[in-house]
Amino acid sequence: MVYDRRVQAERELVEFVNATDLSDVPADARSTVHRVVMAVVGAGVAGAGEDGIDALRRLLVTRCGRGEATSMVFGDALPATSAALLNGTMCRALDFCDAIAPGAHVGSSVVPAALATAELVGSCTGHDLVSALAVGIEVGARFNLTEQMYDGFDPTGIASIFGAAAAAGRLLRLDDRQMLHALALAFDCCGGSFQSNIDGSLAVRLQQGFVAERGVLCAQLAQVTGPVNFLEGRYGFTHLYAKNLCEPSAFVDAIGHEWRMNGFMFKKFPSCGVTQGVTQQALDVAAELQLGPADVEHVEVRMPPYSHRLVGNPFSLGENPRVNAQFSVQYCVANAIVRGAAKLEHFRPDAVADPALLPMIERVEVIADASMDARGHSSVDLDLLTRDGRRASRRFDVSPGYPGNGLDDAEHRARFDDCMAYAAHPLPDGQVEQLVEAIAGLDRLSDVGELTRLLVR
Repeated sequence: MVYDRRVQAERELVEFVNATDLSDVPADARSTVHRVVMAVVGAGVAGAGEDGIDALRRLLVTRCGRGEATSMVFGDALPATSAALLNGTMCRALDFCDAIAPGAHVGSSVVPAALATAELVGSCTGHDLVSALAVGIEVGARFNLTEQMYDGFDPTGIASIFGAAAAAGRLLRLDDRQMLHALALAFDCCGGSFQSNIDGSLAVRLQQGFVAERGVLCAQLAQVTGPVNFLEGRYGFTHLYAKNLCEPSAFVDAIGHEWRMNGFMFKKFPSCGVTQGVTQQALDVAAELQLGPADVEHVEVRMPPYSHRLVGNPFSLGENPRVNAQFSVQYCVANAIVRGAAKLEHFRPDAVADPALLPMIERVEVIADASMDARGHSSVDLDLLTRDGRRASRRFDVSPGYPGNGLDDAEHRARFDDCMAYAAHPLPDGQVEQLVEAIAGLDRLSDVGELTRLLVR
C-alpha cells in the first residue's frame, strides 16, 4: 500500500502487527503472554459473580443478536463485541489481573477481544491466537505512557484499546491498509479517567470491557477510514495524550526487538498495583512485632504524588465498598494488620464494612512525597509506632509483583488457585486442571475452541 509520508511510525506499527510470527517472539515474551492469559482467565472466572456483572449480562443477553462468541463461565452465545465487553468486565472486576506501571491494564482487554474474535472467525489454532496475543499485548504496552503525560487519563482506556484492536485485526487477517484503519479507529475510541477509580465506581471494570468491545469493533470496521496520522498528526496521540513530550517514533523504537510487555507486573494481592508494596510492608511489620490492631498507635505511609492521588484519599465505604477498598492505602494497611492477610474475600463488601476495621483505618496516615518520584512508580515507605513505643520501618523501591521483584511460578499458580476457590460460579475441579494444561500448551492447541469450552461451567 502507499502511505502518507507522515505516517512512518504508524506504518512500522502495522508492519509489526501483521508480519510478526510467533517464532519471532522471544521465550521471555512468550512466557509473559502465557502468564497474562492465566492471570486474566483466572480473574475472569472469579469475577463472574461480582457487582455489575449480572446487570450487564442481562442487558447483553436481552439484546443479543447473532451468537458469534461465548461468555466465560455462563456460556451465553453473544455477538463477538458483546462477549468481549462482558468478559473484559468480568476479568477486571476483582482488580487482580496484569498491569504495567503506571497503571495500564492490557491483558484483561486484549485476551477477551482475541478470544471473541477467534470464535468469530470460526477456525483458529493456538499458534494463531498466541501470535495475535503477543502483538496485541506488546502494542498495548507500547502506548503506555508516564505519570507526567497521563494527568488523570485512565491508561487502560488510552493504551490497551490499540492492543485489543491489533489482536482482533490480526485474527481477522486484516491487510496492512485495513490494519492501519483499525488502529486509527481505535485512536478515536481512546478515553477514560482515573476519576472512576477515585470515586470507587463500577466504571473501572466496565472501562476494561469497553476497551475489549471497541477493539473488536474497530477491527470489524476496518473498511471504514480512520485518522491514519494518529501518531504523527497535529492532533494525534502524541499531542493529545503525550503532551508532545515524546516523538511519535518512541512508540515503535526497537519494536520486534525490545519487548515492553516484559515490564508487566502481576499482583500478589487483589488491590490496586500501587497498594501492593504497602500491603506487604504492613503484613511484614505486624508479623515481625506480633502486632494486633490494639497494639498500633499510628502508621505513616509515604508514596509518590501520582500514587497518592489514586490511592491516598481518605477511605469511605461509598456505593461500591470493594472498589473503594481496592484503591485505598488506609484500607489495605488496616486489613493487613487486622486480618494478617490480604485475600479476595477481604474485599467483599461485607468484609470491607466490618466495623472492626474502622479504628485501625483511622490510624493510617498517607502522605504524598514528591522526593520519592526518583525512586520509581511503586516506591513506598511505611513507619509504624506501637502504643508501647516500639517503631518499625519498611522501605520499598520496587514493590512485590513488579519487574525486579516479580512473582515466581508457584506464586502465579497460587493466584490462579485463589481465584478458582473464590469464584461464586466455580468451574468443576477436574476442569480447572484441564484449563491450566490448555493454557500451558496454548500455542499447540489445534483449535482454540478447546480453551473456550474449558472456560464455561
